[in-house]
Amino acid sequence: MASGFQRTKIKPMFDVFDVDGNGCLEEGDFEALAARWGRLPRVTADPELAARVREVIMGWWQHLSVAAHRGEQVGMDELMTVVDRLPSMPEAVMATADTIFDAVDENGDGLISRAEHQRLIDTWHGRRMATGDVFDRLDQDGDGYLGRAEFALLWTQFWISDDPSEPGNVMCGPLTPVA
Repeated sequence: MASGFQRTKIKPMFDVFDVDGNGCLEEGDFEALAARWGRLPRVTADPELAARVREVIMGWWQHLSVAAHRGEQVGMDELMTVVDRLPSMPEAVMATADTIFDAVDENGDGLISRAEHQRLIDTWHGRRMATGDVFDRLDQDGDGYLGRAEFALLWTQFWISDDPSEPGNVMCGPLTPVA
């Protein structure tokens, strides 16, 4: 069962996924999320990447709708049920990390810069987000970039870790307490 810490870091993502703000996740929310990611410059320029982005985002809707048992609406508890299952789904988590990496690596250099990471956060949230020292916490080697392997580890930590000290917990933005 997901911990309170995991719920705290995932709740803002639930709110981001709930594009229409009705308190539950529906297929239309994921359609809107896929469309938002589809507007990134590298995604619009690469039809194959656009298809991957859409496939990954809509694939997560499928996982969630199955977990909900009612199919059309997913609550926070069902999202946390899927989060509990993520350790047994490493291929799906890594495929998502790879796709998101490619989508935000705007110049295709195989590295995520501070600005590209900011774009990731802003795209998830659908608006400009203040991130403070988030990138510095993620960039453990201090080289100013996140390579693909670093990114994948941090992505996995965000979605799976229950250890508050792991840097990946801020991958999608600063943590804020859930009211």
